[in-house]
Amino acid sequence: MARANSIGQSEINWDKLDKTKFYVVGAGLFTGVTVALYPVSVVKTRLQVASKDVAERNAFSVIKGILRTDGIPGLYRGFGTVITGAIPARIIFLTALETTKVAAFKTVEPFQFSEPTEAAIANGMAGMIASLFSQAVFVPIDVVSQKLMVQGYSGHAKYNGGLDVARKVFKSDGIRGFYRGFGLSVMTYSPSSAVWWASYGSSQRFIWSLLGHGTDHEEAAPGLSKIMLVQATGGIIAGATASCITTPLDTIKTRLQVMGHENRNTARQVVKGLIVDDGWKGLYRGLGPRFFSMSAWGTSMILAYEYL
Repeated sequence: MARANSIGQSEINWDKLDKTKFYVVGAGLFTGVTVALYPVSVVKTRLQVASKDVAERNAFSVIKGILRTDGIPGLYRGFGTVITGAIPARIIFLTALETTKVAAFKTVEPFQFSEPTEAAIANGMAGMIASLFSQAVFVPIDVVSQKLMVQGYSGHAKYNGGLDVARKVFKSDGIRGFYRGFGLSVMTYSPSSAVWWASYGSSQRFIWSLLGHGTDHEEAAPGLSKIMLVQATGGIIAGATASCITTPLDTIKTRLQVMGHENRNTARQVVKGLIVDDGWKGLYRGLGPRFFSMSAWGTSMILAYEYL
């Protein structure tokens, strides 16, 4: 894969990317990452929707409760629905991300920002636009899979698989039922994606500058292990930044999406309920699992698809 001479501009060149490897091998890699991290999403979702009288108030107690009642399969409730839609959604996201990133870098180049700032703006713009494109697929998947994740938990209804969820959602709300919380999803994932990619791009360049690379005095290109370590560190920083900023919106969105048709609270009512139950910290339910998931997923994706 062709890269710019400066280590600070280790961006993927879309024109020279091996598309077959990107879509086929990439889809397999991202499926593997989804399998590994899916239980974290289940735990996060349960923490976010739990009522105040539920005893399981942290990630470890949620895991113990799931294993006690459902065993390992309980950690993968709704997985079939997610994996069915995740591959096309990821392809849409990554295609939009890379094609938009090329245009974004060309747009900000005339302003002559510093390299970290230029990377933050261009990556942020690309991440936000890519997320907007992919939400049309992601939101219905979220609605169905999250209902399966929490079925029978904390007073939530039980279902006989993803098709049963889809049938009942359509019966009660029609097509718009699959897009419940769409506005909040866009408000959550687009800024989250923008912050993640902006933080990743700028932090990676900042780390390289601290290491003395990307300067006029650079003597030799760094080794592959050092490049991967810097990219992984950038991914962790990006995950921490994005999860801290957007978890409140994600908590509200998740609660709205798992509600039954008989309980249609507004976003304002959801916020009031969370504050009454837990104070302002209630908006950060599931922060730990979400930070772990965003950091691990993002870092795995970066390390995989930077080298496709």
